[in-house]
Amino acid sequence: MKYNKNVQNRLKRMEGQVRGVIRMMEEDQNCADVVTQLSAIKGAIDRTIGIIVSTNLEHCVRENIEKNESTDDLVKEAVHLLVKSR
Repeated sequence: MKYNKNVQNRLKRMEGQVRGVIRMMEEDQNCADVVTQLSAIKGAIDRTIGIIVSTNLEHCVRENIEKNESTDDLVKEAVHLLVKSR
């Protein structure tokens, strides 16, 4: 699968957020503020996983339809990936 720049940019933003949390911890900032930032990162990760899985599923379903093949296993695998990521 080819990953687009949008997904890569999301990950780069998350990387910056993680660095920010480390800096907050080094500066002994408030626990609630650190947890809030970590929750934001977790949400961003979950959304990115959803984007990657759905984009890949769409691509694979289109390929299978063109080949006149079943898409059942693709959908099951996508659901499994999403459940596994939780």
